[in-house]
Amino acid sequence: MPAPLRPRPAPAVELLPKIIMGVDPGTQIMGYALIEVRGQRVDVLCYDVINMKALGSNHAVKLKRIFDRMLELIDEYLPDELAIEAPFFGVNVQSMLKLGRAQGVAIAAALSRQIPYVEYAPTKVKQSVTGSGNSTKEQVAHMLRQTLKLPPIAEASTFLDATDALAVALCHHYQKGNNNTVSGGKSWGKFLADNPERLGASTGTGKKKAPAKS
Repeated sequence: MPAPLRPRPAPAVELLPKIIMGVDPGTQIMGYALIEVRGQRVDVLCYDVINMKALGSNHAVKLKRIFDRMLELIDEYLPDELAIEAPFFGVNVQSMLKLGRAQGVAIAAALSRQIPYVEYAPTKVKQSVTGSGNSTKEQVAHMLRQTLKLPPIAEASTFLDATDALAVALCHHYQKGNNNTVSGGKSWGKFLADNPERLGASTGTGKKKAPAKS
């Protein structure tokens, strides 16, 4: 009688692929990026911007554009977690209000697909990527090109928002989802603790769709 087959061990949790979506909120241009993490290896799937300058001054139309595009990206890449930059505190109250709405719509799109989110302060993102919380956008982009071996970016003035979003995603990877410094942020563990009924829905076993080659 043949010996019973022994179950194969499950792969180590740290080697399971995870897709992180990073977002740099904006009311004119919103940056987004998606990375796949497997252990310490990071592969950039895409990074780009949602350009809303041509939509005029109707803020509601821009919010709908953000929501629709976020859902398109989520359905295409199936991210496991969303990392989003917190709005900075400025002197223009109306600008802060609009920026907060844009951030909220991006978060709502993720939650509508049962994707947990974590919020990071801008200085935290810069410090994680460059070692200094006072780095400029150009310095962040330069460090990302070195760290992730990205090709030169011709449209630097436009794509600095995209590289900012990439920095948010990389910051989340460095933090391993443990962010307790920003009020309102939700770590993966806290999300599951607060919403145990979503455990099965949020950890589906469906295979990730391979991104289209650009």
